[in-house]
Amino acid sequence: MSEKLLRVGTTYIPVTNVENSSEWYVNKLGAELSYKDEDKAILNFANQSIFLVKSKENQSSNFYDCYGIKRFSITFEVNGLTAFKAIHRDFIVKEIRVGGIENRGHSGRNFVFFDLDGNKFDVWSELSPIFKEKYLIT
Repeated sequence: MSEKLLRVGTTYIPVTNVENSSEWYVNKLGAELSYKDEDKAILNFANQSIFLVKSKENQSSNFYDCYGIKRFSITFEVNGLTAFKAIHRDFIVKEIRVGGIENRGHSGRNFVFFDLDGNKFDVWSELSPIFKEKYLIT
């Protein structure tokens, strides 16, 4: 087979209130709302479509690893430590629940943050070299 998967087009995130969550993602993370109804909202940010899907209570995109640690399913990238520290400060000012800056033993730094429903996400200070090259980012 010569065909291959080219990109992740859409990520689905469970939320209990589509209206409140879509406003949160737009106001706190700068997402662009492209569609919304009672059951879902389609947001564009971080070069991807994110679907917020109305779900039952206590659903999340999180999972537990083999050591019982709650994990995130998405890591967002920023371009370097300066941008990373700035977005961490910005999230704190916007009263987003964030974790501290972590050194996980690899290049760059990370921190986690949570949305209204407790979906846990990661931010990494290193932007993919291929992405930088494609979009001419220095």
